[in-house]
Amino acid sequence: MLSPDSPRPVRPGEELDIAVLNNYLREHAPDMGLVLNVQQFPGGFSNLTYLLQTADGEYVLRSPPFGANIKGGHDMGREFRVLSLLRGHYDRVPRPVVFCEDVAVLGAPFYVMERVSGLILRAHMAPKLNLTPDRMRQLAEALVDNLVTIHGLDINTTGLVQLGKPEGYVQRQVEGWIKRYRAAETDEIPSMNAVGAWLSENYPPEQPPAFLHNDYKYDNVVLAADPETGEPMPLINGVLDWEMATVGDPLMDLGASLAYWSEAGDNPAHRNFNLTWLPGNLTRAEVVARYAERSGRDVSNILFYYVFGLYKNAVIAQQIYARWKQGHTKDDRFGQLLPMIVELGNKAAGSLKKGVI
Repeated sequence: MLSPDSPRPVRPGEELDIAVLNNYLREHAPDMGLVLNVQQFPGGFSNLTYLLQTADGEYVLRSPPFGANIKGGHDMGREFRVLSLLRGHYDRVPRPVVFCEDVAVLGAPFYVMERVSGLILRAHMAPKLNLTPDRMRQLAEALVDNLVTIHGLDINTTGLVQLGKPEGYVQRQVEGWIKRYRAAETDEIPSMNAVGAWLSENYPPEQPPAFLHNDYKYDNVVLAADPETGEPMPLINGVLDWEMATVGDPLMDLGASLAYWSEAGDNPAHRNFNLTWLPGNLTRAEVVARYAERSGRDVSNILFYYVFGLYKNAVIAQQIYARWKQGHTKDDRFGQLLPMIVELGNKAAGSLKKGVI
């Protein structure tokens, strides 16, 4: 039987002071009850995620690494605000319970939300799934349809519009990621330079703005489990990791998802990062077609968004590789990223040459 990502004992140096936490929760979230046990979820490199168990339920606590520079990309308050704005308008999010910005409590800002039960499909699970092609297709269709639902939220009546600046979003993103690549560049990769130049010269017409998840893929979605077999069902219980959510061109969100979406004929290296290549799963073209049908949006320029998604992923890897090459990290995994960066650049350039995603 499949199971959700299992929490484990808390890693050394990342323990929570349960007594201090309970004192805070007793005053600010008394309905939770006392925390009796704390475990830690193994995934994630940016923020820390803990399972809090009380007598009446299970909750999740999210925090940046204690002692980290919280002025950077660890905005717990913003993530909590996203969940709060979504409540009542989109029910596939965990219920936010409390946000604490006082670093004196646990050493960093944190927030608590209810735990969403279900299954998260990870790439390493692919050989164990034994899902039929029909079930895989149903899961993919549910994933696409849910993205359409997210993009269909009214950004004004929900208040989500306050999360971003829709005008000029695509150009700001392209210019920003090209700048990041140049700052982190260590090796000359012709395809990356060519793709960056193409993107800056081929902006598509702006789409009507929508609310974007910005990291939408299988492993950020909690699926319902069949009560008899334990297998994943095409029913989404919750969507996680809203830390990068904003407002802008919805096809940027779709393009980011497509950049993670591998097909059977793609380079086998991409299969390590997803399970979209399993038999029955929609192809990228089928994803776009279903999205267009369900949303009514013009997807004629989807190649731009897909190529940008690949370019952005390559830049993220390049930033990590640059830190390793400069000696800021000793993790050997980071020193092996250059071939992946080259592959992503070549894939983007190849898609432009062929004119297909």
